Amino acid sequence: MKEEKEKKDFKDFIVTQKGKEKGIIIRVVYRTHLSSGKVGVQTIRKMKKTMKDALYEKGIIIGQSFSHSAKNESKRNNIETINEEVIPSFDVFKHDLVPKHEILDKEGMKELQKKYYIAPYMLPQIKSDDPISILIGAKLGDILKITRKSPTAGVHITYKYVA
Repeated sequence: MKEEKEKKDFKDFIVTQKGKEKGIIIRVVYRTHLSSGKVGVQTIRKMKKTMKDALYEKGIIIGQSFSHSAKNESKRNNIETINEEVIPSFDVFKHDLVPKHEILDKEGMKELQKKYYIAPYMLPQIKSDDPISILIGAKLGDILKITRKSPTAGVHITYKYVA
């Protein structure tokens, strides 16, 4: 489920999974109050308060750039910062050549390891700063399930370890 809330300086997107109470808040910052144009520590603190009041488990802020103190404050408060230039200007998931990507839950990871007798690091790897990893919220140690449609093989499923 996705919900949107727009304010003067930013827009919030709240994403929750079925069956889970806690969600993720994604804040896109349009403008800041700093003369440098960077997202400052006050913006991070407001986000922290919003997360605490609504019981969000994770926060993501997207902005043009971040001050050093804002980056440090975000790390302490489980808020991820993403510079706008990292995110593609189009929806990569609507492109024909980009397959479906999903993050495996803990159970799925255990089943995969049991089925193939492997440790996660033995899988092919994808970087945590890859645009797809960022867009779906994958973090270090996650395993992605990638489902490709093929004219010859039908459906091909592969797995990648986020490194």
